[in-house]
Amino acid sequence: MFDLQGYGPLLLQGTIVTIKLAIVSLLFGLTFGLLGATAKLSNIWLLRKIADVYTTIVRGIPELLMVFFIYFGGSVIIAAIAEQFGYFGRIDISHFWSGVAALSIMFGAYATEVFRMAIEEIPQGQWESAQSLGMRPFQTFWRIILPQMWVVALPGLGNLFLVLLKDTALVSIIGLKDLMYYSTRAVTSTQQPFTFYLAAALIYLCLTIVITISMGWCEWRANPAARYAKRLTSSKRGQS
Repeated sequence: MFDLQGYGPLLLQGTIVTIKLAIVSLLFGLTFGLLGATAKLSNIWLLRKIADVYTTIVRGIPELLMVFFIYFGGSVIIAAIAEQFGYFGRIDISHFWSGVAALSIMFGAYATEVFRMAIEEIPQGQWESAQSLGMRPFQTFWRIILPQMWVVALPGLGNLFLVLLKDTALVSIIGLKDLMYYSTRAVTSTQQPFTFYLAAALIYLCLTIVITISMGWCEWRANPAARYAKRLTSSKRGQS
């Protein structure tokens, strides 16, 4: 049914690669975002400036150029470092991990601002209350601030993840065999661009629908007050 002149299994194989690329990039990007937001809100001047430079530069560069810079520039940098240790052989960077690095750095820069705004939404009194109870800054952040921050940050992070998923198509340009790569190969072989690009578009649409539903569920789980209000409203309707 999903044969598509023999290219159906390849499109499914590329879809799996696309999903892996998006998930791994998301995990690293969230880490970069948390570190960036922490640095931006730090009392240390140098950390704040490093985070400012990171977000300013990365958000000002197109995603495609970042992919090229990581893939081609990374090979040159690693080869130069290897030569310092006496290795003069050829060094190739993995297409997958080049894509992960580029997408993670891009996602992290935008997530930094989302996390920073979410943390600033938490009243300062909660920091002071935790400090008065003897909690250290990391304990306060992990136990008090982080659970509340997710509620505020999740909608923004969900939008960023949708953008990240679509940006994975850019990595096919450097040779990663993802969904877009196999779609282009199929178009070249069959000369039927509408069929295969439509199939790719439908697959991306299905993935975005799954992500949207998942993010809605996460927002629902992260907001117990909203769940309680809905149960209370439902019980009142049942009594009336």
